[in-house]
Amino acid sequence: MKWQTWREIESVLLERQLKPILAVIPDNQDPTLRCEPAARDFWDRARRWQGYGWTIALHGYQHRYVSSHAGILGFRKKSEFAGLPEKLQRHKLQRGLAIFRQEGINPQVWIAPGHAFDHTTVSLLHDEGLRVICDGLFWLPYVCRKGMIWVPQQLFSFRPAPRGIWTVCYHPNQWPTSRMARFREEINHYERHICSLDEVLRWHGQRRSVWSEWMFRFPRVLQWVIRGQLKLWSYRSRYVRSKTVLSPAPIKTTLKTQ
Repeated sequence: MKWQTWREIESVLLERQLKPILAVIPDNQDPTLRCEPAARDFWDRARRWQGYGWTIALHGYQHRYVSSHAGILGFRKKSEFAGLPEKLQRHKLQRGLAIFRQEGINPQVWIAPGHAFDHTTVSLLHDEGLRVICDGLFWLPYVCRKGMIWVPQQLFSFRPAPRGIWTVCYHPNQWPTSRMARFREEINHYERHICSLDEVLRWHGQRRSVWSEWMFRFPRVLQWVIRGQLKLWSYRSRYVRSKTVLSPAPIKTTLKTQ
């Protein structure tokens, strides 16, 4: 990854005592993600992040897109897991988890490459002891019928939003040099609204929602609803700011980087 960019991000997180979710690929074989030489002490760093209380999430196995299946969320038709036989999916999950555990990393969270995974993946995650999925477009975490806790991930930068749990996903390898300054501004502006995954699970880790699960049958509709709501909220926020000086609407936000 871009190590200088990451060092600056890490410095901000430590300075502000923020606890992000870090999506880590156990055995990265995606050439598009090999933008700089690997760090020889990477797993030492990962253990240090875990020691800070940061969440290390299992981000697939090798980040190789081998399927054209869009999966549950239906974002795009390429996946490392969705549409593959159960035996092959289980093998990949077990290999990824074995690498983590060998290195002293104890993941509880799943983040799929390309947001693409299917119902077979969800069942296997439960079987392998992973209990949290960070993905999906909805407003609050909930526990599904398979016993998995779903924490939504809807945003790719900080922005005004209505009350709820809004996870921001960053891909720092894609950042130009100027993006770091904007990141600092976003953290300055939204810092008091940022919370850790542990806090989110304490608040909502037992919540059931038949409605959220039902809406997964219509992922495109859910995308339109969420995006439409965010646009309306942005217009409302701009209108309010034009009338008076107010702080942004209270939101709770987790921070996820890949």
